[in-house]
Amino acid sequence: MTRSWIAAGLLAAGFVAGAGIAVLQPDFLGEISRPAHAAAASGPQSGVSPTLLPDFTSIVERNGPAVVNISVVQETQPAADLPQLQPGDPFFEFFRRFGVPMPQNRMPVRGMGSGFIINPDGLVLTNAHVVASAKEVTVKLTDKREFRAKVLGVDKATDVALLKIDATNLPSVRIGNTTDLKVGEWVTAIGSPYGFENTVTSGIVSAKWRSLPDGAYVPFIQTDVAVNPGNSGGPLFNMKGEVIGINSQIYSRTGGYQGLSFAIPIEVAIKVKDQLQQYGKVTRGHLGVTIQELNQSLAESFGLRQADGALVTAVTPNSPAQKAGVQPGDVILGFNGKSIRSSAELPLAVGDVRPGESAKMRIWRKGKEQSLTVVVGATPQAAVAQAPDPAQTEQPRLGVSVRPLTPEEGKQTGLRSGLVVEQATGPAAAAGIAPGDVILSVNGTPVTNSAELREQIQKAGKHAALLVQRNTGADRATVFVPVELG
Repeated sequence: MTRSWIAAGLLAAGFVAGAGIAVLQPDFLGEISRPAHAAAASGPQSGVSPTLLPDFTSIVERNGPAVVNISVVQETQPAADLPQLQPGDPFFEFFRRFGVPMPQNRMPVRGMGSGFIINPDGLVLTNAHVVASAKEVTVKLTDKREFRAKVLGVDKATDVALLKIDATNLPSVRIGNTTDLKVGEWVTAIGSPYGFENTVTSGIVSAKWRSLPDGAYVPFIQTDVAVNPGNSGGPLFNMKGEVIGINSQIYSRTGGYQGLSFAIPIEVAIKVKDQLQQYGKVTRGHLGVTIQELNQSLAESFGLRQADGALVTAVTPNSPAQKAGVQPGDVILGFNGKSIRSSAELPLAVGDVRPGESAKMRIWRKGKEQSLTVVVGATPQAAVAQAPDPAQTEQPRLGVSVRPLTPEEGKQTGLRSGLVVEQATGPAAAAGIAPGDVILSVNGTPVTNSAELREQIQKAGKHAALLVQRNTGADRATVFVPVELG
């Protein structure tokens, strides 16, 4: 089975709402449909009370009219059922000689999603993936009115888009915030799953500050609210009836909802909306570092009491970070006055600073806290490693056989030095070190030969943080790997 992150929009060539409906059998109908007085008669049950069940009716009555259905016509795609006719093909000649228009073997691709009106003059928020590359965008209200929408701007990095429809005195939502949002709190979504307009689903907040693939600038809200294709761009409400997020993605093995849905926090969306409305695009700061999450083992290796902060694994040459003096092995604890508790918080904090502005950073380096000043800018990304064969040197305590990086490998990877892992056993293998990895440093100290590696491992005590560059297929990555030496 394959697992996939699925944007909750819906694309189809000639999509029909209602196709593929599955009827769920009420296996536990007797339990579910017991009246409240019967439940009360059976005595109190731990954690269950009919009086505590949420009532979403007033939220839906007030906000339902402000939630819209969005349909799009995207750039045409080749139709799968007709071959492309080429000169020389008998049918090509037929169409040419008789003046019949050539079949273009293309057809419009239609998409569907949700959105919500954020002011009475027709500003609508939705997901970028719902309207990306669209030739036509139509917004349909609950009162059946339809408007051709103008796309004011799209930000793919956060998956937020801003639309404008030509109307006034429209119903609009109230904007909330996620500051006081608690895990376990009830929330509800309104959208158009599979084209069924103004569908209401509910659940709880499962987690906050979730980091997802390709979501560097979004600390997602995870919920168990049922979200399906067509829900994309729809609002997530708290129990005050305020929008706290935009439903964006699901995590699924099947393509349908499986209890894991993710929403963009409304604060992120509003910041993007403000820039799109003013400039038509989003400009955000860039630091030029590759980072990873700290765990307890890594924190102890660097002399930190708590696993807070973003661990720097690589610094882009000539980037703002390098110019400010940031080094691999630094742990960024604060940026521009904000504490950084997890790696997911750093891109958001950096992205809030406009390029060209200065920001203060608090970092942890070699057992001490330091302060750096960085001029935020915009830059590219980082590098990798692989291996052939010559002389090996064993490192029994670590459990690796290594050899120096060859000049040819150095040219391919951009590395000046390092130790290529030929074999991995014991503590190294248990930590995930594998043949082909290149060990660059131990606990922040560079190693260029086996003697230096042995010396640093002997000094390390029970924990060692190895900076390793590895080949991950199409991409290359530099990561810190915590090793339990015992």
